[in-house]
Amino acid sequence: MPFKSIVPLLLLPLLLAAQTASADGMASVKAFYEQTRSVRANFHQVVTDKQGRKVQEVDGEMQLLRPNKFRWDYHKPYEQQIISDGNQVWLYDTELAQVTVRSLDKSIGSSPAALLAGGAAIDKTFRLANAPRKDNLEWVSATPNDKESGFDKILMGFSGNKIQEMSLIDSFGHTTKIVFTGVEVNAALEEKNFLFKTPKGVDVVGD
Repeated sequence: MPFKSIVPLLLLPLLLAAQTASADGMASVKAFYEQTRSVRANFHQVVTDKQGRKVQEVDGEMQLLRPNKFRWDYHKPYEQQIISDGNQVWLYDTELAQVTVRSLDKSIGSSPAALLAGGAAIDKTFRLANAPRKDNLEWVSATPNDKESGFDKILMGFSGNKIQEMSLIDSFGHTTKIVFTGVEVNAALEEKNFLFKTPKGVDVVGD
C-alpha cells in the first residue's frame, strides 16, 4: 500500500472527548454522544507495518461539530484536508491538486468515521467493549460489524473526560497510532470551518 494512501484511508478517525468522571471506556463513549457538541485538538499520527517498521509520520489539527461536521488538516510531509459539511466529504490532496467528493453516508460506512459521526446507533455498526487498562488510560475497543470495512479493530484510550490515544489496526496489518494534545471540548467553532471551496486549477472527482 502506498504510504500516502494510508492517510485518506482513515477518513477521519474518531476524536472522542468524553465528559465523565467514571474511569470506564464505555462510559466515556456514552458521554461523548450525549454531552459533546464540538471538539478541537492537535494530533500526531504514526503508522507502522506488520513488522513494526514506521512507514508514515504526520502531524495535524482536527475539528468536530456535531452532527456530522468535521475536518482533519494533515500537515507536512503529507498535506491533505478531509472536510465534511454534514452532507458531503471532500478529500483534498494538495500535491496531486485533486479533490475527491463523496456523500457522507458512502464515505463513512463502518469505517472509523462512523464512530465520529454515528450517534446513538453506533452499536449497529460496531461491537463496543471495555478493554484492559494500559498506560494509565481507560480503553474501549470498537470492532466493525462490516467485514469489508478495511479495519479489524479500533482502540480508544481515555484519561478523565478526554481521549488521549487511538490505535487502528487495518486489514493490511498496518497499525495507526494517534496521540491527541490540546483537546478542547465544546469549543466555539464556526460553521464556515466545515465548508470546502475548491481552489482554482484543482481537479474534482467523485459524486
